[in-house]
Amino acid sequence: MKQVYPTFILKVEDSSEHPFLVCVPDMDIFTEGDTFADAIEMARDAIGLTGISMEDQKEEIPAPSDQDTAIKKVQQDTEIVDFSKGILTYVDVDFSEYRKKVDTKTVRRNVAVP
Repeated sequence: MKQVYPTFILKVEDSSEHPFLVCVPDMDIFTEGDTFADAIEMARDAIGLTGISMEDQKEEIPAPSDQDTAIKKVQQDTEIVDFSKGILTYVDVDFSEYRKKVDTKTVRRNVAVP
């Protein structure tokens, strides 16, 4: 199942090690990246991991919000970081492919190497 989630990326102008903060409001995900591209990759990875974890726990993966709803969600929680001042972008994740990728890594780690 492939989905595209609205994602907010905010560049902080301080001396942070990871200056790009990321919020995926539909899944209550917060992460960060070194560059804008890295932030998108971190969001994709976090969405994928969260989604397959939810599937494993027999929870329903939330549907992506439309733009207006996503903006309202991030505006509700601005006490620490106001992601509504960041860039709204969209991150796609194919949960089936992500599961295959993660399962392949897990299998490789469990194989004994002579």
